[in-house]
Amino acid sequence: MTLTPEQFNKLVLKEDVKNFEEKLEKIEGKLDILINLIDSIVKKHKDFEIEMTANQGAHNRFEENFTKTHKRVKILEEKTRV
Repeated sequence: MTLTPEQFNKLVLKEDVKNFEEKLEKIEGKLDILINLIDSIVKKHKDFEIEMTANQGAHNRFEENFTKTHKRVKILEEKTRV
C-alpha cells in the first residue's frame, strides 16, 4: 500500500517528537509553579477564614459578657435610686 502525499506529510518524525517533548517539559515546569502559587493562595485564604471565625467567636463572647455586665449595672442603679 502506498501513501498519498497528504498521508506522507502527516507522518510524525523523531525530530517532531523531540520538539514536542521539550515543549511539554517547559509547560510542566510552568504548571508546577502555577500549582504552587495556587496552593499558597488557598492556604492563605483558609488561614484567613479560620482567623475570622475565631475573631467572630471572641466578639460574641465579649458581647455576651458586656450584656450580662450591663444588666447587672442597671439592677444596681435601680437599687441605689430607691
